[in-house]
Amino acid sequence: MPFTATSPVLPILGGVRICRVISVLEPGGAQLSLLRLARAQAALGVETRLLAGDATPQGVTLARHFGFEPDVLQMHDEIGHSVRQWTPDPVFAGWLGERLESADLAHAHMFGAWWAAAQSARGVVPVIASEHNALTWPLGDHRRTAAAASAHIDRFFVHGPYRHAVVRDLGLDPATVLPGRSAISVHTTPRPGLVSPRLTFTGRLREDKGPDLLLHALAAMHAPPTTYLVGDGPMRREVGRMVDQLGLRRIVRLTGWSHEPARYVAGAAVHVVPSREEAWSQSAVTALALGVPVVATAVDGLPVTLGERRGLLVPPNPAALAAGIQSVLDGDADIDTAAGHRYAAAFEPAQMATDYFAVYQQVLTARPSAVRRSAPPTVPVG
Repeated sequence: MPFTATSPVLPILGGVRICRVISVLEPGGAQLSLLRLARAQAALGVETRLLAGDATPQGVTLARHFGFEPDVLQMHDEIGHSVRQWTPDPVFAGWLGERLESADLAHAHMFGAWWAAAQSARGVVPVIASEHNALTWPLGDHRRTAAAASAHIDRFFVHGPYRHAVVRDLGLDPATVLPGRSAISVHTTPRPGLVSPRLTFTGRLREDKGPDLLLHALAAMHAPPTTYLVGDGPMRREVGRMVDQLGLRRIVRLTGWSHEPARYVAGAAVHVVPSREEAWSQSAVTALALGVPVVATAVDGLPVTLGERRGLLVPPNPAALAAGIQSVLDGDADIDTAAGHRYAAAFEPAQMATDYFAVYQQVLTARPSAVRRSAPPTVPVG
């Protein structure tokens, strides 16, 4: 399958062929971010081939929306915890082998993908790793295997506040570990027909994202405004049942997945991030970029994301969420939306495309043995 979604605008170093490898291609924040990054890098002469271990039909549709036709090892109707995201899979590594041969560089996202890419590249093709999650090992502790693979990683991007922990646990050279950033949607307008005032939640309907905490918080409020839950996932049926059981059918709207969740957030009264675990939060930073006040749980990386009064942080329980949301609605919350907007500017896709590409150039320059190949015919992004 040829490289796709390329642009001939200003080819650099004769054009760079990237194999972007992901453990699981499904509707989600990490997937949106890497697709935005890949599309923005097309303007720099980067030609991207998207390789996925596991994928859902909705994930494939998402990739096609951004102009990429993914090459997938295994399709699934639905994915909970992808085995290939959290465990080393020799089948995945073997499948990647010949697909990486024509690349100048591989950029692999999440443990299963960068482990497999490190095995397949065999030291010939440089490998960049991005870890979007805390390495919590839900399907078995693979730290020793990860540490062995990381010796063959040229640069390692860590999202959230876990950089030092990853360096320690995997025995990485700190000089090769860089802070990861997720590309957000910053230029958008609200969808027509949305209720105002409104609350918004965007993300996977999954336990770690806490949609159930938000529903219980709404049930505890005296007069909660209309709330849009934008997303899909393994909890969608449970969330639907909870909406009925808590008497929230009148105010809660389950929209399903959207590849433009920011269009629901733009103009909202409050955006809520009720996560139980969160390395960073693309959802929160998207709201900051749009000038929407954010109420979030004070877990993991969210105090960093929303520190310095960029958002309102509360304990991860329904009563605290309800009180925080109400304080914003009443105008009593101490939030600096201008500071939030400035912080979010660093995650604009075009700037990130340039920053990541500079790292690719450094790696390729330092690896003279990497074979440079002539660029294939280009296919513009649709």
